[in-house]
Amino acid sequence: MGVPEERYSQITGKNRREICLLRGFPCAWGKCAFCDYIEDNGRDGAAMAALNRQVLQKVTGAFGVLEVINSGSCFELPQETLDDIRKLLTEKDIRRLFFEAHWMYRNRLEEMRRRMPAELVFKIGVETFDRDFRERVLNKHADFEGPEEVARYFDSPCLMVGIQGQTRDMIARDIDYLKKYFKLGTVNVYNNNTTPIRRDEELVRWFMEEYRWLLEDPAVEVLYEITDFGVG
Repeated sequence: MGVPEERYSQITGKNRREICLLRGFPCAWGKCAFCDYIEDNGRDGAAMAALNRQVLQKVTGAFGVLEVINSGSCFELPQETLDDIRKLLTEKDIRRLFFEAHWMYRNRLEEMRRRMPAELVFKIGVETFDRDFRERVLNKHADFEGPEEVARYFDSPCLMVGIQGQTRDMIARDIDYLKKYFKLGTVNVYNNNTTPIRRDEELVRWFMEEYRWLLEDPAVEVLYEITDFGVG
């Protein structure tokens, strides 16, 4: 069985890096209202570790930077996979590693930083800093009060824009917080999927015009399609 091409890619625009989509155990939360991505997980640790090893073998170390994503948090990857990543960082002289984790893992980030022989950049799926919308509509299970609290633990928030029920003011505030409190960030333009959460086309058009300058901002990656990173 060959390695699916969509599990490995190179990002050659902003923040050049290699990126791998690996398989992990089920997301510890797994109840976000907008997410059907959690189907890319499993319970057979040995099989997942074998697949992940195939994907990781494609990493060249060309940029000295690697991003590893999975359908959940990095803490849900098989232990064998985490060991393989650690070895890979040394073998390929990779000095920076991007990982993602849910808010519930905020007190374990230092544990992972100690485990990996590279600078870790931790992403978090914030979606929005509007707590009511984040919890009541999106069901994120991330009860932080504001961006300052998130910035104490995480390096790079992922925002989501263009959802029915969101407002222009909410999005403007989120972008302001991203630029004020974080050095890096990602903005995902929402695309309809199998969940009941729907895209607001008018809001998307407004965002892409009002925040066109983000496309030139070296610190912010705007994903218009969910596969814009070349994986998935």
